[in-house]
Amino acid sequence: MTRMLRAAAETRTPSRIMPPPTWLLVALACSGQFLVVLDVSVVNVALPSMRTDLGLGDTGLQWVVNAYTIAFAGFMLLGGRAGDLYGRKRMFLVGLAVFTLASLGGGLAQDGWQLLAARAAQGLGAAVLAPATLTILTAAVPEGPARARAIATWMAVGAGGGAAGGLVGGVLVDFLSWRWVLLINVPVGAVVLAGSLRWLVESRAGDGRRLDLPGAVLVTAGLATLAYGIVQTEAEGWAAASALVPLLAGPALIGAFLAVEARTAAPLMPPKLLRLRSVASANAAMFLSGSVTFCMWYFITLYAQNVLGYTPLEAGLASMPSSLAVVLGAKTAPRLMRTLGARHVVVLGMLVSAAGFGWQSTMTADGAYLTAIMIPGVLMMTGAGLASTPLAALATSGAAPGDAGLVSGLVNTSRTMGGSLGLAVMSTVAASRTGTASAGGGPASAEALAAGYALVFRTGGTVLLAATLLMLAWLPRQLRQPQGRPQSQP
Repeated sequence: MTRMLRAAAETRTPSRIMPPPTWLLVALACSGQFLVVLDVSVVNVALPSMRTDLGLGDTGLQWVVNAYTIAFAGFMLLGGRAGDLYGRKRMFLVGLAVFTLASLGGGLAQDGWQLLAARAAQGLGAAVLAPATLTILTAAVPEGPARARAIATWMAVGAGGGAAGGLVGGVLVDFLSWRWVLLINVPVGAVVLAGSLRWLVESRAGDGRRLDLPGAVLVTAGLATLAYGIVQTEAEGWAAASALVPLLAGPALIGAFLAVEARTAAPLMPPKLLRLRSVASANAAMFLSGSVTFCMWYFITLYAQNVLGYTPLEAGLASMPSSLAVVLGAKTAPRLMRTLGARHVVVLGMLVSAAGFGWQSTMTADGAYLTAIMIPGVLMMTGAGLASTPLAALATSGAAPGDAGLVSGLVNTSRTMGGSLGLAVMSTVAASRTGTASAGGGPASAEALAAGYALVFRTGGTVLLAATLLMLAWLPRQLRQPQGRPQSQP
C-alpha cells in the first residue's frame, strides 16, 4: 500500500511542477510592458479635461506628465537590479500592484495634488515593473531565433502601447471621462496580477549579494535630477537656473555613481557591463533613436489638431496605420536578422525611419491626410519597429544571467531618457521656427506652426542619419553569447 501511494504521488508531481507554456509567460510580460508604455501617452489627450475638473494651472498640468516620467526614469536601474537580487517575479508583482493601486488613486483624485502624487506613484511602480517584463521574457526563452521573436513581440507591444495612447485616450475621454484613462488600468492590472501570481516562475541572481545602497541613491538621484532638468526646459527655457542647475547636477551625480561603482565590491552597475560592445552600443542607439521617435507621436498629434483641425479622437484614428506599422516592423525584424544580421537590420530600420522623417518635414498648413500623415508615419514607424527588435536583442546579449534585470532596466532607461531629452530639445526647435515664422506677438498661424513642426522632423531625420553611421561602425555584427560561453566575433 505504501509503495502504491508513493507511486501515485510521483505520477502527480510532474503535473504540479510542469512549467507554464512559454507563450503565456511572454503574454504576461508583454501585458505589463503595454500598461507601462501606454500610460506615458494616454494621459496627454485627457489633460484639458483634467484642467477643467481639478482646476490645474499650466504648471500643474505639465507635472501630471512629468511626475510620472521623472519617477519612471529615476528608479528604473534600481528596479532592474532589485529584480536580480530579490526575484524577477516578486518585483514584477510589486511593481504591477503599486502601478494598479496608484492608477485607482489617480482616477479617484479630487484635488490636483492627489493626482500628482498618484502619477508619481505610478511612475515608481512602472520603474520596478518595466525591467522585470524583459527579464522574465529573456529568462523564459532560450537565446536564438525564438528569443528574437519574443523580444520582437515585446517591442511591438510596447511601441503599440505608446502609439495607441492617443486613440485609447480619445475614446475614453469622449465617451466616459478623463478619469477612465487611469481607471482602465485597474481591471487590466488585476487580471495580469492574478495570472502572474498563478503562472510566473521566480528567478534571481542567487549569489547572496546585497543591494548597493550608495550606488542606488546616487544613480536614482542623478537620473531623477536630470529628468527634472529636462522637463524644466520646456517650461522655463534652457537658460533658466531652474533648468540649468539640475541639468548640471544630474550628470555630476551620475559621474559620482560611476566612480563609486568602480570601487564597490558588489556594484549596482558593474563597470564591466558598459565595456561590453553589444550593451554599450545598443543602448546608445536606443537613446538616439528614442530621442526622435518618441516625440514623433507628440508633434504629429499637434499638427493634426492645431493645424489640420482634427478632434482628439480623429487624431488618434489618424495614427492607427503607423501604430500597425511599428508592430509589423518589429515582427518582421527577426526574419531579417537571420539573413542580414542584427547590425544591418538596425541600419536598415534607421534609414527607413529617416526617409519617413524627411517626407514628414515637407508638411504644410493644408496637407492631405494620405501624404502629410499616413505614408510618412508608416515609414517612420516601420523603420522604428525594424530597428528596435535587434537593438533590444543586442542590448541584452552577452551579459551574465545575474545582470539580466539590470540590463533590462538600462534598456528602458536609455529609451525613456532619450525620449524625454528629445522632446525637450525638439519643443525648443519647433518654438524657434514658429516664433520666427509668425508675424507680431499674437498666436501663431497654422502656417507658422507647420513650419515649426517641419523643422522638428528635418532635425530628427538628421539625427537618425548620424546615428546610422555611428551604429554601422560600432554595433557588433552578431548577438553576443552570455558571459561564460563562447562569444561571436564582432
